[in-house]
Amino acid sequence: MLLNVFYDALMRYFFRTGSIAMQEMEWHIFAVVFLLGIAYALKEEGHVRVDVFYDRFPPKTKAIVNIAGTFLFLIPLSLLIINGSIWFAHEAYAMNEISGDPGGLTHRYLIKAVIPLSFIFLIISACGFVLRNVRILRGGADCSAATGAGEVKP
Repeated sequence: MLLNVFYDALMRYFFRTGSIAMQEMEWHIFAVVFLLGIAYALKEEGHVRVDVFYDRFPPKTKAIVNIAGTFLFLIPLSLLIINGSIWFAHEAYAMNEISGDPGGLTHRYLIKAVIPLSFIFLIISACGFVLRNVRILRGGADCSAATGAGEVKP
């Protein structure tokens, strides 16, 4: 993505030319990085939470909140997005959808297919997240794991 942006900026500002396809590719690569990074963020507990109360909970209460949130919000929303986006990608494939801009990218179904794929990965990551929190509830895992995977405690 860095090389793509560098090339596009170089061509646009120094040579007064540019490529619509390269500009679209920047957005597509960014979308892929973001969408596929969602599952990784959950695995590393790097996702955003409202920690007003959560920070003060003991590890087992945090595990209960994590499990409940996963089953009540994350999995249903992921299934809803998968269900809604599969037909979206399929329609783009069936129509052989291309960019509306002249000189834009073809095969638009490829980027649209990343949407359901990323949420399938998120559900897989959520299964590991639930299992980790079940271990915490059972007392078989280090309770400090419930405070965040990336935190370093003094």
